[in-house]
Amino acid sequence: MRIFSDFNEIKSALGSEIGTSDWVEVSQQRINQFAEATCDEQWIHIDQVRAKKELPGGTTIAHGLLSLALAPLFIRSVIGLKGLRNTLNYGADRIRYLAPVPAGSRLRGRVTVAEAEDVPPDGLRVNYHLVIEIEGGKHPACVAELIALHYR
Repeated sequence: MRIFSDFNEIKSALGSEIGTSDWVEVSQQRINQFAEATCDEQWIHIDQVRAKKELPGGTTIAHGLLSLALAPLFIRSVIGLKGLRNTLNYGADRIRYLAPVPAGSRLRGRVTVAEAEDVPPDGLRVNYHLVIEIEGGKHPACVAELIALHYR
């Protein structure tokens, strides 16, 4: 984990990769829980018998939004900001799902500071470039530009 003492330090990291998270398993149980929480129970996510017969990999696949929902975990695991009062999710720009995530896969996030701008009176808006990688995969599961507002 890289620890930043103040907003100037994070601004000086523009364009640099901050770090890569640990791997996180996307189990069938996690997929099922996400399906239930979001009411997205499409068979490709939860019907293991049908997936075995009909999907190219023979297994269910995670929701793209489930991969993206792991973003806070990935970012918090590689970046520490001292003196923060709170952080708000400001939104996202350009989200792309590039490869399916088979149940049982492991994902990790590769985080880069893409932009940082002061937000008066005591904030910093940071655009994080996140690449969510699949262990052993040829292509990332997802790439996204995520925006956070940090307040001290």
